[in-house]
Amino acid sequence: MTKARNHKWVFKSRFRRNAFGWRSQPAIQRVKEAVREIKKVARKNPVLGAEGAVAFLERVSPALERVDSSSGAIGTAVNKAIDELVPILVEAPVDAKQRCRWLDRLLEALQEDAIPYIELLSDRWGELCVTKEIASSQADDLIGITRMALSPNKELRGYFSGTSACLSALFRAERYAELIELVSGEVIWPYKRWMAMALAAQGQQAEAVRLAESSRRPWDGSLEVDRFCEDTLLSEGRIEEAYERYGLVANRAGTYLATFRAVVKRYPSKTPSTVLADLVETTPGEEGKWFAAAKSVGLYAEALALASQSPCDPRALTRAARDFCEQRPEFATGAGLLALHWLALGYGYEVTSADVRAAYEATMKAAARDGKTHEVKDQIREMIAASDLGDHSILEVLARELGIT
Repeated sequence: MTKARNHKWVFKSRFRRNAFGWRSQPAIQRVKEAVREIKKVARKNPVLGAEGAVAFLERVSPALERVDSSSGAIGTAVNKAIDELVPILVEAPVDAKQRCRWLDRLLEALQEDAIPYIELLSDRWGELCVTKEIASSQADDLIGITRMALSPNKELRGYFSGTSACLSALFRAERYAELIELVSGEVIWPYKRWMAMALAAQGQQAEAVRLAESSRRPWDGSLEVDRFCEDTLLSEGRIEEAYERYGLVANRAGTYLATFRAVVKRYPSKTPSTVLADLVETTPGEEGKWFAAAKSVGLYAEALALASQSPCDPRALTRAARDFCEQRPEFATGAGLLALHWLALGYGYEVTSADVRAAYEATMKAAARDGKTHEVKDQIREMIAASDLGDHSILEVLARELGIT
């Protein structure tokens, strides 16, 4: 480890306590640079790379204390860094003594994690231990305080930053009975899930799912419960049941398109059209928001039908009209007309006259390609005449484009 001590890490000088101001973007960039530096070193020297990972995890939280974390962007960046650095630590070829030294340093960092930024590291504790022997030793060190923290006695119980680390170590050590005894009382799902995992590991999947379902609380993450139950059923090969009970909710992502792709990837036995139809049913009144999902897999007729049922982003429809003009002019024309329809009714975020002209031009170009110029112009005129309750400034732009005075 002499080389590790003497190696000059660039990130160390950048990650001092309160090193960053309130803006998150510079801090996010530095986090990414630090991870790249550590991964580059780890490719040539795995032990040195792991030492760098420990040093970064020790420094990152104190360095970010003043950063504005309200958007969640900096937290996401640190979580991603943890996901990338844990494998480096796990794969480093070191003896038990060195690994325990790293764990001691990381535990101290967890206990000083004021914001906190690296709390997810505790969920990976058993993985970081690598062997059951080290995990059991770690559990022995943590179990006393953890038992007090989870005690039903209100005078004893309280928050302990090492609780999840202890439960994770017990799970890795396969000390399931002790783990179940620790969290058998009234505890939150992040702790109770370790009991559910222990049950599943012992072949009691049905009991694990029932426990997870009974652990739902308004303040707990129901999405995490759904994902656990889905994973448990899939591990048993109960694919249809997993899909029907949890598949459509457990894979929710940041956008409708991302959700659709996640479900399709998770259940390759289901056709995209089936997945789309099932997802649409989960969001009544929001059919238009699935337009991009339908378009992404070539369900063009379905995409237009969805976009006509409820408001759809006019800019997304305009892009579709533009991008599919040559390849599928009929679809492009339909998308363009729907863009104009929703614009005329006043939908869209911070719409300008340029947006209206872009939609009109894309629509007419597609219509010309499809040989329906006159027909489409007539449809737009009818749209203008029928949109008395719409945005009059947008209607005026369309009227000028058509030469209507």
